[in-house]
Amino acid sequence: MPECFPPPLAIPFEMAWILAAVTVISLWAISLWRVLCGFSCFPSKPAFLPSSGSGKKRNVLLVVAHPDDESMFFAPTILFLTSEGHNLHILCMSTGNAEGVGNVRKEELYRACVVLKIPLQHVKILDHPELQDGFNNRWDHKLLSTIIEDEIKMWDIDSISTSILRKYSGPVDIWFSILCSLSSGRQMYCIPNSLPRKSYLAMAEHESQWVWFRKLFVLFSSYTYTNTLRKINF
Repeated sequence: MPECFPPPLAIPFEMAWILAAVTVISLWAISLWRVLCGFSCFPSKPAFLPSSGSGKKRNVLLVVAHPDDESMFFAPTILFLTSEGHNLHILCMSTGNAEGVGNVRKEELYRACVVLKIPLQHVKILDHPELQDGFNNRWDHKLLSTIIEDEIKMWDIDSISTSILRKYSGPVDIWFSILCSLSSGRQMYCIPNSLPRKSYLAMAEHESQWVWFRKLFVLFSSYTYTNTLRKINF
């Protein structure tokens, strides 16, 4: 006698929309809490980056993996550094050519940097055969170290800012930040974004990536409104 299986449960269309709305609102609430918690837990002026009034400028290197990372995740840091008069350089480790639009994404990054007030001569985008974008491509850490070290020497870099794992860690990142600060004894700094709209405008220049879920991400993500920095001696 053949086995009988119950029919799969179907979620009504209206219920699906309600679940989606609840999810979005929950993520927004978590991001808002994360931003407010960051402001209350950490100071907003990094002691290792002199203020604009001091007359001391730093040469800072921001290392990102793909075009659009600078706008999605690091806009608060970028806007803070440029407003304080520091010399910011961007090193993008790939063209983001996983879908065959690497040349398009390069131009999009340049346009985003115009919005963020980063001189184009300070932007370098690599297209190294061993650093190609794609889920199945693994990058060699020694090669990355060598390339970054060369850039540090070329531009006389004082400070480096980057984040690979934590930019995808979402709401748990605030706990990670607090635990790192407590366990390492190093001070964390919360950098607020005084112009959140700039993040949205910069990301909008990445037209090939500007799909609905990234629009929601930029609107609701805490990375649009704040970054946390921690000094690491190297």
